[in-house]
Amino acid sequence: MLVVMDLSASQKEVDSVINKIENNNCKSHIIYGNQKIAIGVTGQTQKLSEDDFLTMDAVIDVMRVSKKYKLVSREMKDEDTVIDVKGNLIGSDELLIIAGPCSVESRQQVFDIAGELKEMGIKFFRAGAYKPRTSPYAFQGLKEKGLEYLADVKKELGMIIVTEAKDSNNLEQLAEVSDIIQIGARNMQNFSLLEEVGRLKNPILLKRGLAASIEDLLMSAEYILSEGNYNVILCERGIRTFETMTRNTLDLNAIPVVKQQSHLPIIVDPSHGIGIWDKVPPMAMAGIACGADGIVVEVHNKPDQALSDGAQSLTPKHFKELLQKIQELAPVVNKKVTLECAV
Repeated sequence: MLVVMDLSASQKEVDSVINKIENNNCKSHIIYGNQKIAIGVTGQTQKLSEDDFLTMDAVIDVMRVSKKYKLVSREMKDEDTVIDVKGNLIGSDELLIIAGPCSVESRQQVFDIAGELKEMGIKFFRAGAYKPRTSPYAFQGLKEKGLEYLADVKKELGMIIVTEAKDSNNLEQLAEVSDIIQIGARNMQNFSLLEEVGRLKNPILLKRGLAASIEDLLMSAEYILSEGNYNVILCERGIRTFETMTRNTLDLNAIPVVKQQSHLPIIVDPSHGIGIWDKVPPMAMAGIACGADGIVVEVHNKPDQALSDGAQSLTPKHFKELLQKIQELAPVVNKKVTLECAV
């Protein structure tokens, strides 16, 4: 159920609606839009009728949300959600560019790569301290030590950190370092973890699972929003199909479909989507062309020596070339690229 209130509603009027919801053992979710206040109602809403709210002050409309996913749907919120991360507006006309190695391998490695990216004007640095891998014998990340190095990059270079939560064991420590917490493809339906990050204030980057449908992705986002964290960035990173010549199949169809179905921003990960470094730039461009709010690209200064995902990583030189092309493309799709310095 969705209760729509006038944007000029007083706090007392909003509280009255919330009290009625919670007195009926349901949960309220307030989302402020540009033109109205939307209060989502979840739980056993069968007990409530539209008439229960229509007579209340400042209530404009009441409706049932037909989608399985409620809070992430366009029915809940017409306009796009814009997430402010240290003054960077994700989901606006400003393209989000996240770059960095798959994993933290050493302090020197992350500082070398982060330093080159910072010189290009990149603000968002991604690297995994904890690496859930298909094989238990593969490199699993430096873990706490890797998180310590990322904290140093954040402090000394002033970069915005994006890193993955493998589980909830060290979530509090990770949340202190990471400005955006990534939930990887393998954890997209780890519902306990989704509920945990839903109770945090950090924005969440939620990647689509290897064999997940678009609806599966949106339902996973619903878990996070239902716990009170409305700052979710969706990520299309490729799904498994019958094709074997690429690592995955980057489902660019998902971008316009998600844009139609949900108010949440969505970005593209062409590195995992195709898995071949020289095919990453055209897929990054294609993702932006079809409406993505940004990209996340793996960049490594020595891809042939990388401990994970070297084959899909761009060198800083190749990434710089891609960045220049993105700057040319952005105005064509009514976007802009804001860098801290000229490329």
